[in-house]
Amino acid sequence: MPKDSFSSSADSLIAPARVAYSITPQDGVELSTSAKALYVGTGGDITFRAVGSETDVVLRNVVSGTILPIRIAAIQATGTTAADMVGLT
Repeated sequence: MPKDSFSSSADSLIAPARVAYSITPQDGVELSTSAKALYVGTGGDITFRAVGSETDVVLRNVVSGTILPIRIAAIQATGTTAADMVGLT
């Protein structure tokens, strides 16, 4: 494992992600860990619920390769056409 010069630094919402994980959209299922940002590999629409929100929102025509600085709690399969998404925490 490589040396991490920042391992003793505190994490924050504006700090770079320390963990990345693949996200598969699922209806009615919250992520096991909320993401502080979302990478979209293949563009399209994303139906999601932000941390602290009670309703879903649709982002239309998100471009491939975009990093969205949104704290994500859930991504719904219904209404989501984007793919290859990675949660950044």
